[in-house]
This record gives sequence, C-alpha cells and structure tokens, in this order.
Amino acid sequence: MTRLSKLSRSIENKVAVVTGAASGMGRATSRLFADEGARVAALDVSAQSLTRVVEEINDAGGEARAWTVDLADRTAIDASIEEIAAHFGGIDILINNAGISIPLPIDSDEYEAAWEKSMDILITAHTRTIRAALPYLRRSESPRIVNIASTEGLGATRFQSAYTAAKHAVIGLTRSLAVEFGAEGITVNCICPGPIRTGMTEGIPEEQKQEYARRRVALRRYADPEEVAHGTLSLVLPAASFITGVTLPVDGGLTIRNA
Repeated sequence: MTRLSKLSRSIENKVAVVTGAASGMGRATSRLFADEGARVAALDVSAQSLTRVVEEINDAGGEARAWTVDLADRTAIDASIEEIAAHFGGIDILINNAGISIPLPIDSDEYEAAWEKSMDILITAHTRTIRAALPYLRRSESPRIVNIASTEGLGATRFQSAYTAAKHAVIGLTRSLAVEFGAEGITVNCICPGPIRTGMTEGIPEEQKQEYARRRVALRRYADPEEVAHGTLSLVLPAASFITGVTLPVDGGLTIRNA
C-alpha cells in the first residue's frame, strides 16, 4: 500500500552522540538508538563500563564506538566531537545525558567543590558539547539536540541545591537555544525524568522506592531507563521537525499529582 504520510519516523544511519552512555539512561538510549539503526558515538568517563555497552551494541548487530571523555575537560570534548564527525562522516543527533548528584546542605564544608563539579558536568558540559557539535549539526538534514534535565528542574528537593539549580539551567538553556537555532531548523528539546532505576537511585532501599512511588507517582512505580530512552527517541525523529523548546516530563505523572 502506498504511504500517505511524508515524514520519516526512522533514525536509520543517523549519527547519534550520547554522553553518559556507560550506564542508566545513557546506556538505554545508546542501545535503543542502535536498535533503531543509528550509528552511536558513546561518551563516558568510565572506560570499562563504556566498553561493555559498545560491545553489547556491536554484538547485537548495531554500530557503536566508544570515546572515553571527562566532560569537565573542554579540550577533551572538542577533540572527541571532531573525531566522531571524522569517523562517522558527520553528526545528526546530540543527547546531553551525562549526570552526577552530590547531595549536600549548603553550609557543608564540601559544598563549594560539589557545586563546581555539578555545574561542570550538568550544565557547562552541555554548552560545550553543543558548541563543538554545532558545525556538524548544521550540515545535517534533520539536526536534533536533546538535553536530559530532571523533574528537579521543575521543583526542588532539600540538600540538592546544586543539582536542582543546574537542572533548572538545562531547561533554560534548552528554551533559549530552541529560539536561537529555530531559523536553522535545529530542534532543541529537554527530557525531565522522574524516579528512574539508575545508579543514582540504586542506594535507596526498595521499600523506600515503593513508598515514594505510591505517595508521589501517578503510575505508582519507578521507571526503567528504557522508558526514558523512548521519550528521547520521540524527539529526535525526522518527523519531530516542528517540536522544539519542549520540556517533556517522563515521570509517571509525578509532576501533575496533587494527592
């Protein structure tokens, strides 16, 4: 049957850069994109875990390559993006996913260092990867940027002021760049994950997770990382060409639940 629709929902052969790809949502996103036919450049500071993710993808018939990068290092970011573009012949999709969480009260002696590290990884690295990738995104037929924020960017939790401030900044960056790049057809969107089973939450006892989900989450559970990855995938499709500046909560209804 002849297709009536004109826009593609395939990312086959697109080159996707995913930061924080060694675990959690970054791992799930890398694997999902590879399953959908993208060629994946996986970035992370954890070389051993990153190698395992890339091996998983390639063993399953996908295409991925690892770049071990400290995202606090601007020179390393610039070099890796240049290498990725040379290796794959360009860049179509950038997923700024890498994250850390250092919960501390603001009067802690360690707070200043925690603040600086949080800002380096959670927001400054986003701007640096975007700046480095921009010349290549401008050559793509369907350039896409997705920044991973958090529901902390829509609210707040005590002792998480550095993390929360950075995630609010990610949303602001996303909106501003969506306007800045709009005339060029580069879409910039943001995902705000809620309670997800990742390395950041694995230290929370299971009974506490369940209690929190019953009390706060409309779907009454934590999500798996792949569920977030599918939300990200929806924003990078060629067909998502008129979606930009969006902040999409993938939170099981956490942000809309009053009681």
